[in-house]
Amino acid sequence: MTAMTDALTVNLATALRAARTTADLSVSALAERSGVSRAMIAKVERGEAQPTAVLLGRLTAALGLTLSELFARTEGRSRRLARLAEQPVWVDPATGYRRRAVSPPGGPAQLVEVDLPAGAEVAYPAESYQMANHQIWVLEGTLRFREGEVEHELHAGDCLELGAPKPGTYVNATDRPCRYLVVLSRPLVPSSTAQHRNS
Repeated sequence: MTAMTDALTVNLATALRAARTTADLSVSALAERSGVSRAMIAKVERGEAQPTAVLLGRLTAALGLTLSELFARTEGRSRRLARLAEQPVWVDPATGYRRRAVSPPGGPAQLVEVDLPAGAEVAYPAESYQMANHQIWVLEGTLRFREGEVEHELHAGDCLELGAPKPGTYVNATDRPCRYLVVLSRPLVPSSTAQHRNS
């Protein structure tokens, strides 16, 4: 584990605890919403356990956040330029899934570069996909993405826009690593709604 990953784990613990407090949720209430045990949530919030990608997906969905928004909160300040050396990298201890937050934090769209090792599989609940529009652009290798009951096989250069929120699973069924970019953007507010809010 690198020093950056160590620091990121600590910052994730702080960001999760702050998000839960802001949402006015007890540990028990978050456990009930997310399906993650109270003991595990407490360990993660104290920085005593490094959360997996699946666990973070459940917690952020229960808090009404995207995973990218949670990672953005670990960076503190907003900026318009994210140098390569400054882009936070996080590795899932369960699968080796490697996540790099490419874009500057706090913007309307977030770019996330992912390296999915051979044979790895990472699943997220439907709630993880309801806070933002998702597009998946495969850069190298082959990615199998299960969107509910539908399975998409994506090759280098292919780009998939997800539909209505459904449980989603990223699968690398090959013997080679797969690298892809996830683009997340908040849904646009309908013009009639925007006018109503501004009136």
